[in-house]
Amino acid sequence: MTAAIMAARWVRSAAVDDESGRHWLANPDPRGRSARAGHPSSLYAGAAGIVLFFLELAAATGHQAYLDDARAGARYLARTWPEQADLTLYHGLAGTVFAMAETGWATGDEDLTDAARAAADQIVRSVRQMGDGIGWTGDPAQRGDGGIVLALLHAAGILGVPVYEEVAVEAGQRIANLVVPGHRFGGDSCADLPVDAVTPGFLSGTAGTAFLLARLYGVTGEERFLAAARRGADFVRTVSEVTDKCALVPHHVPQGRRLHYLGFCSGSAGVARMFYELHRVTGDPGDLDWVDRLAHGIVHSGVPNRHSPGYWNVACLCCGTAGVLELFVGLWAATGREQYLDFARSLTGNLIGRATEHDDSGYRWYQAYRRLRPGEVTADTGYMVGAAGIGAALLHLDAAGLPASPRRLILLPDNPFPAIPVPAAVLRDGPA
Repeated sequence: MTAAIMAARWVRSAAVDDESGRHWLANPDPRGRSARAGHPSSLYAGAAGIVLFFLELAAATGHQAYLDDARAGARYLARTWPEQADLTLYHGLAGTVFAMAETGWATGDEDLTDAARAAADQIVRSVRQMGDGIGWTGDPAQRGDGGIVLALLHAAGILGVPVYEEVAVEAGQRIANLVVPGHRFGGDSCADLPVDAVTPGFLSGTAGTAFLLARLYGVTGEERFLAAARRGADFVRTVSEVTDKCALVPHHVPQGRRLHYLGFCSGSAGVARMFYELHRVTGDPGDLDWVDRLAHGIVHSGVPNRHSPGYWNVACLCCGTAGVLELFVGLWAATGREQYLDFARSLTGNLIGRATEHDDSGYRWYQAYRRLRPGEVTADTGYMVGAAGIGAALLHLDAAGLPASPRRLILLPDNPFPAIPVPAAVLRDGPA
């Protein structure tokens, strides 16, 4: 909890209040460098993600000041969302809808709820015909149409607008028709990859799209979604490296078979979400076995103390330690296995030990966000790339250790784990 509060102190030092409301600099330090990883309003690196962090910190501490921070940021989003041309979840309007809807729900501010509906309506109006279905970007992955569909499913529930789900399901039908869902090649679609590369990972690849299709099966019960999700999962299994009880997923094939990311975006921590979602909606123990294999692969890699080409000097939710922490907190909540909670605590100790506070303005994490530029060390305030997301992950572990005072976490639409991060048996029976 203390480390999350210290992260909030640094994020607060980045606040900018102008005629549009409150937003935050990527790095407020004098001569401080940021990764410049996204739009200043985005969930990934901007105001939408920081709003979510302050909502969770308010719930964890009971301090009104943090709720005021969240509301101020959400009002900025409500005023500026019409300027967003990108419609995606992590970098565009769908993420803004998520943040405004969650803030409206937490605060009872109907103006924010109305703004979230107006922005979601804009996403629905922007859908277009694509081949044998509808979509927005043409990219089936989480970074494209997949993330938009997940955001609309969430919006349908929290905002009470059934048409959002109807559009999401129809857009999902086009994705389900792909031979291997989520197949995207290098070149224009994936910068820095060969033109014939295929990415099996979560944010930009097959696993994330299979997750979406499993979610749509859970929503609709339609077998075509499950069949398509299984095709994606089978592809991931086929290209993975399996040894004894462990599994590792290649970053891309065929060229990167020996490059195994461990984080959320393209590695084991993200791919495990897909297999857990399949287990959640089908009850198939084989899917849970793959979740365990991927988790064991992370543990046996030597994380967090041993770096590798797929786990380098990076702390953030996207590709670093915080994203791995999110997985193990979720696994503890879902399974009640103490070894997962113990490993989550070891990751937390590493994160806190890596925090920088040289000027009494709070914790930030300097890291080499881009793997191929190890000398480019930066720090950011944002959710997926910096202190806000790391702080949120630390709050999630804090909640996992408080079974007597359970609280709801704010989990993004692509997180399949329980929103109350305490195993059901512990909640039912109370702490030992």
